[in-house]
Parts: sequence; C-alpha cells; structure tokens
Amino acid sequence: MGKLNLILLLCSIAITISSIPFAHANISQEPKAVEQWFQKLSHTKPKITKLHFYFHDIVSGKNPTAVPIAQANSTSHSPTSFGLLAVLDDRLTIGPEINSTTIGRAQGIVGTASLDEFSLLMSLNFVFTNGKYNGSTLSLLGRNTVLNEYREMPIVGGSGVFRLARGVATAKTYFLSNSSGDAIVEYNVVVLHY
Repeated sequence: MGKLNLILLLCSIAITISSIPFAHANISQEPKAVEQWFQKLSHTKPKITKLHFYFHDIVSGKNPTAVPIAQANSTSHSPTSFGLLAVLDDRLTIGPEINSTTIGRAQGIVGTASLDEFSLLMSLNFVFTNGKYNGSTLSLLGRNTVLNEYREMPIVGGSGVFRLARGVATAKTYFLSNSSGDAIVEYNVVVLHY
C-alpha cells in the first residue's frame, strides 16, 4: 500500500507541475507546446523582472561588434549621420569591465533616424546565453537619443522565460571613446511577463 501511495503522490506532483506555465529557459518551442502554454496562461499572474547589465558596442579594431551595412548618398554630409544603418552583435555583461562575465548578446539593426539630432532607431534582441535566463530573449524597438543622459526605450516582446514580455529599458552611456567611437552602455530593464 505504501508503494501505491508514493506513486499516486508522484503522479499528483507531476500533474500539478505540468499545469503551471514554464518558468525556465528550457521551454518547448513546438507549436502544440506553445498552444498549451497559452491555454494555461489564464491561471497565471504576471511577474515583474528587473535586469541590469552593460552593453559593449565596439566599432573599431580588427573585430568590431557593430558594423555599417548601408548608408544614403547624403549620409556623409549629414551632421547627424542620417541614413546610416548598422548591424550589431554586442556583448552583454554583468559589469562594465571588458573582462566581465558575459550574460548574452545584443543582436539587431540600428539606424540613424533624425535630421536634427543624433538619434537611433533600434531594433534589438537581448539574447541571454548564460545564467538563469539562458535561452530566453527580450525584444527592444525604439528611439535612442544617444546624447541624452538617460534614454527610455520600450521592450515589446520576448521568448522563453520572457514570453509576452512588455516593459521599459533605460540606457545610460557609461563610457564613450571620442577617438574610436567604442562605447559601454548601462542598461536597466523592467519587464512584465508570465
């Protein structure tokens, strides 16, 4: 009888766990699993997650992480570099130091999008590759007025742990080299997700 009770208890725990939407990066991405996740969503309360990391934008040297891919004919004559597009794959780290632990990558496209001020249109994915959010992403789409001390940009989605994420990313330049153009940007992100 003791063995039967143990089996029933384990089955009960397994059923309870399977009824909770996944809360870790190993979430199945198969269509049926995603559909089941959405069906269970009505029983789940949203969570707030706060993230803090540094973004290393390297445009100089032998191994740049941000490179121009296109520009308008008038870009070289524009005081704001209007019309320049770049693709990037920048490291995200715990601290601002170059040898700080990498937690992910910022991958996407940025474009200079203002005639009057140096402002970027940013379409990025923060791809987490280390730590508790490994395998999850956050998507940022917004305007970055890089000469302002603080810039606020919307988080418009995510995957893995951050499915259905929405929130705000605040950026502040930590370091900018006037000679090379390399920069380190501090990010504080607050997201609501399930």
